[in-house]
Amino acid sequence: MKKLLVTGASGFLGSRIVKFYSGRYDVYAPGHSEMDITDEENVYAVFKDFKPHFVIHSAAVSDVGMCDREPEKSWKINVDGSRNIAGASAEFHAKCLLCSSDQVYFGSNVKGPHKEEEVLAPANTYGREKKRAEEECLVRNPECVLLRLSWLYDTRTILEKEHSDLFRTMLLKLQGQEKLSYPVHDVRGMTDVKEVLGNLEKALELKGGIYNFGSPNDKNTFETILAMFTELNWDVGRLEKNEEAFAANPRDLSMCPIKLNNSGITFRPALEALVRNGAEYRQGQNEI
Repeated sequence: MKKLLVTGASGFLGSRIVKFYSGRYDVYAPGHSEMDITDEENVYAVFKDFKPHFVIHSAAVSDVGMCDREPEKSWKINVDGSRNIAGASAEFHAKCLLCSSDQVYFGSNVKGPHKEEEVLAPANTYGREKKRAEEECLVRNPECVLLRLSWLYDTRTILEKEHSDLFRTMLLKLQGQEKLSYPVHDVRGMTDVKEVLGNLEKALELKGGIYNFGSPNDKNTFETILAMFTELNWDVGRLEKNEEAFAANPRDLSMCPIKLNNSGITFRPALEALVRNGAEYRQGQNEI
């Protein structure tokens, strides 16, 4: 059985990677006490001992606000830690997938959908850290595959204290009477994490480089949810526009899927996946 090393197993994505691939691979998901990714010597020692064939690096400080408040701490994890994983993967001949983010496109003067070769100037700390991590990882290990993930959601909770997301927050609010507010100045992909999990194995076959990795979407967030509710015949009267968020600096993080599609990997459009998940939820619940 091939060996798979996974970082970030206590987080939203990493925990799901471990659950999904356990049994198909010999999975090792070291916690911080077993491998401090900011300590290069420690990382290399773990790689030398475990000898992974594959690595999926999902550990990160992904809270945008926290990165702004504690940039030195987040830099060590998001940049230095990623570089250490990339370097160890090269040294021990392990194929490495590193999770980046659509946030690298935040602040771009180019209208989406954005392409991987676009010149970047991220407007927030997290985006700048992810951009720098991509650059340093490819210098250290040109065979690294950098996956720019979009806004992930799941239809189920698997960790007791994990943060909520777009889909589960929506369902929770629908159980009450409050309005559901979504921004009109924000365009980005929304991706079912189950599709990410299924496509990660295919991504291990990609050539080194950067790939947009998520569901395409050309609608703003309010338009997307409105279209979902309309197709499902849910009460669109529950929805309201948030016209304040991102009004001063409209955000477009939509990603072009062509490079990934040409490599044989596809994601369903964001709306299609949301409608499918909504329909499956409705089948097991009372009508909304």
